[in-house]
Amino acid sequence: MENRVFQTVQLEVIKAWVEERNGKPARVKSSKDAKKGKDGILRIDFGEPGPELEPMSWKEFGKIFDEHMLAFLFQEETAKGEISHFYKFVKRKPKH
Repeated sequence: MENRVFQTVQLEVIKAWVEERNGKPARVKSSKDAKKGKDGILRIDFGEPGPELEPMSWKEFGKIFDEHMLAFLFQEETAKGEISHFYKFVKRKPKH
């Protein structure tokens, strides 16, 4: 199997990928930005929220995602053909 990595900025694609893996949008509460009342670092929570993750709505997630001009890198399957939980947030490349 191929373990290709895809990139999207479409919230519906991100939401479908996350929910297919029983994940939820979250942010890191302990980040410096969150302590200053800013957005915090976006994460996907695939388990019970720990003390370091704060659950958030998809609407709030999308707002922060767009405001910070992020893109979502993700993998559908591992090289062994299993469901992958790999993801990463990266800055969007400017359009020319």
